[in-house]
Amino acid sequence: MRHFFSNRVRLILILAVLLAVVLGVTSNLTGKSIPTILVQSVLTPLRSGANALTQQAERMYDYMFRYEALEAENAALRAEIAQMREEELVAEAISRENDRLRELLELTDATDHYALVDGYVIGRSSNEWTSAVTVNRGTAHGVQVGMCAITENEEVVGLVVEAGANYCVIRTVLDSSLEVSATIASSGYGGMVQGGYAQGQAGLLRMDYLPSAAVIRNREQVVTAGSTLYPRNLILGYVIDAGFGQTGVEKYAILEPAADIDDLEQVFILKDYQQG
Repeated sequence: MRHFFSNRVRLILILAVLLAVVLGVTSNLTGKSIPTILVQSVLTPLRSGANALTQQAERMYDYMFRYEALEAENAALRAEIAQMREEELVAEAISRENDRLRELLELTDATDHYALVDGYVIGRSSNEWTSAVTVNRGTAHGVQVGMCAITENEEVVGLVVEAGANYCVIRTVLDSSLEVSATIASSGYGGMVQGGYAQGQAGLLRMDYLPSAAVIRNREQVVTAGSTLYPRNLILGYVIDAGFGQTGVEKYAILEPAADIDDLEQVFILKDYQQG
């Protein structure tokens, strides 16, 4: 044990001498005192660590500042894009309305016996049997129950079944309870058109009571035959299929509606018309 401690003392003395020599040489070379060198030796790692921490803090601050600036810029860009999209949608709606009004102008020029009220669809309702739209025009605008509603292209939308002061409900041609007397335009064959829900043909129309000898071709146009409710030659739809009824003595035709009921935005209600 005594030998072990004497070895440790000897080692410490050797290291002390070497340190003294190194400090002495360093002092002579740099012109600094030994205490100064000792202080610098201790402080230099601390200063390096402090500088590293300062630089890291500065980098974090710059990152956070740039992040917040980018977030603000992105928010501004998102708002600008949303505004542009809204303006685009408004422009598209205005363009569609202009197209409809242009078609309507041609319609009224060609048929000056129509007195029309325009309105916008504000509600829809449908199920397995019924189909209706609510429009923002009513009795205050001259609308009454029993008036026919069409598109700007003379396509039948349906019939007004309810009217309030500033709204009306239109039962559409897709409704199974609405029947319209019609003819195939090219041949004159007559029948009755109603919504195809009852026959499992949702979204389509069915024309019944056609003669068994009738020759029916795809894409033939079906129009109103004319009545107290509907003027003649309003477009109901186009033939996409045909066959014999259950009795086998009459034919039927399946029609694609001319009016796009699901995407209707604007309708025109016939307040009055004179049959030419």
